[in-house]
Amino acid sequence: MEGLPTTTKGERRWRSKNIQTSSPSLLMAFLSCVAWLYVAGRLWQDTENRKLLSDILKKNLEQRPKVLTVEDKMMVLGCKDLDKRIAEAEMDLTLAKSQGYLKNQLRTSESFSEKKLLVVIGVYTGFGSYLTRQTFRASWMPRGNALKKLEERGVAIRFVIGRSANRGDSLDRNIDEENRKTKDFLILEGHEEAQEELPKKVKFFFSTAVQNWDAEFYVKVDDKIDIDLEGLIGLLEHRRSQDSAYIGCMKSGEVFSEVGKDWYEPDWWKFGDQKSYFRHATGSLFILSKNLVRYIDVNSASLKTYAFDDTSVGSWMMGVQATYIDDNRLCCGSIKQDKVCSLA
Repeated sequence: MEGLPTTTKGERRWRSKNIQTSSPSLLMAFLSCVAWLYVAGRLWQDTENRKLLSDILKKNLEQRPKVLTVEDKMMVLGCKDLDKRIAEAEMDLTLAKSQGYLKNQLRTSESFSEKKLLVVIGVYTGFGSYLTRQTFRASWMPRGNALKKLEERGVAIRFVIGRSANRGDSLDRNIDEENRKTKDFLILEGHEEAQEELPKKVKFFFSTAVQNWDAEFYVKVDDKIDIDLEGLIGLLEHRRSQDSAYIGCMKSGEVFSEVGKDWYEPDWWKFGDQKSYFRHATGSLFILSKNLVRYIDVNSASLKTYAFDDTSVGSWMMGVQATYIDDNRLCCGSIKQDKVCSLA
């Protein structure tokens, strides 16, 4: 009978030692395999993600226009209807102010007069018109205490001037010094006093005047005009509480389209084939009631100016419910006996 295989004590010791030595190696091999599978999976996933993103970008590039239009850019920025919303907001604000709301918002100047005035008269002047101002102060325009007493009657008069193109130069300093002595200037800090800027001056004047004085009427006068002050006050007393009044010596006239000619109008083509201005008050002297001046103040940033201030104001009045009052007493060049102004 064959015997069963037997192992010696030495062989059993060798096999036990060999098994103990190979266990850590197997564990390390297993962990290495798992790590390799994990890394391979991540690399594969990253490859798939990059391919997907590449396909999406390629598709978008093929679909969008090569050059974005202004409307596309505005839409991206959420500003496509911005102009429309601004216009609507300005209209709402104008309506609110015309109905008496936001009154305190108009009183932005520290020199605002709490007293209700009949009229504010702005006399246009320039840096080289010192002698003319002196002549006015010695004739129809009061000065010193007389000017203050006139304001107590409800009439404020100021010379209206802007600033020099070179802010703070001798021209500005001379005006500031003269104003310290006479206290009869309305200085338009935001306006440059220059011939080519003259049409814009009327916007600055009306806006600044309505922010400084609460009056029923606002008058613009050239510095070449003498005024019968009592006659003007009487005319306005008669028109007191008349809303939307646009008062002056009304006229029309030819629009000149030749460059270099007197009275040249750069926007001549806008006035039609006949090239005739619309009806407007002559620029030497015209009068607006308070609500019309408030309208100019609120909308000054968007109101179009033409070559001359009187036609500019006339264009603004066409867009509102203004009451045109043609008063020939304000035709300063006429020979009427009862006129309230005349050429100086």
